Amino acid sequence: MLTPSDTPLDIDLLVLPETNLILIASVIEPLRGANRISGAEIYRWRLLTLDGSPVETTSLIPVPASGGFKPMSDTAPLFVLASYNWRRSATQALKMQLSQTARHRSMIAGIESGSWLLAEASLLDNVSAAVHWEDFDDFALAYPQVKAVKDRFVIDGKRITTAGSLPTVDLMLEIIRRRQGYSLALEVSRLFIYEPASTQGAAELSPSTAGLRMRDPRVAQAIRLMEDHIEQPLVLARLARRVGISARHLQALFQDSIGAPPHVHYLALRLNAARRKVIETKDSFAEIAAATGFNSASAFSRSYRASFSESPSGTRRRLRGRITAAAEPT
Repeated sequence: MLTPSDTPLDIDLLVLPETNLILIASVIEPLRGANRISGAEIYRWRLLTLDGSPVETTSLIPVPASGGFKPMSDTAPLFVLASYNWRRSATQALKMQLSQTARHRSMIAGIESGSWLLAEASLLDNVSAAVHWEDFDDFALAYPQVKAVKDRFVIDGKRITTAGSLPTVDLMLEIIRRRQGYSLALEVSRLFIYEPASTQGAAELSPSTAGLRMRDPRVAQAIRLMEDHIEQPLVLARLARRVGISARHLQALFQDSIGAPPHVHYLALRLNAARRKVIETKDSFAEIAAATGFNSASAFSRSYRASFSESPSGTRRRLRGRITAAAEPT
């Protein structure tokens, strides 16, 4: 699940009663966004409940299920979603089912209070686990064999845990980044204008910086300059001068803030802009190359293929085929 791949990934979601609706969306919506942006079904999901019946969320909106949870030999990653009153579901039978299915699953994730259920089933012993800040002390006391940490999410071997709804969005973006690359993860975050709290004021929020933890306003300023100069990219030295720091300092700030150097982020912005033009316009590839700062159509095509695992013409052919198939009578 966490290695580069264009093979469709199936994920099972076990949704327990009184789960927040936003928690469910935090898992599904980034995957849906990745499918939409890529134009391919690279992620598929199945919602399971304890008995196969719709489960009622905390907002009193029932969520339908594809079936009941059974500890079969499925190998798909299993995400256990829970919010409030998880103990009501933590029966001996469920803990045994989780333990049995863990023998086959490639990965098991405890999403928000789902971490408690995994700990109850002894599936987090001797691994690090993220816990909601309100529950951290109680969790650490209840499960001393688990290495509770105050992180937004943790990936430790075959176990994943998240500390809440928005940290779950962070996790899903990380999964997309590892599987499909930085460009797609960036574009999914921008799709939702997503940015973790306590980074920028609402007035400063823009698609340029969505989905990124802006620890320094100079990084946000540099990214906005990148966004404004897609057609004629600024070299790093000039970009740094516009921000008021050295190129080396800017590189260090980028690495600390978003985990990627400036040139990687800049190229991702330009390639994402180019892909939108490939999908949404009939512009020639030479025109698209010029509009997104590439020296030639061939240079553009090489970068496009390296990032998206297909050529620009391949993207258009594939999407044209889908439209044709959808238009054919059944």
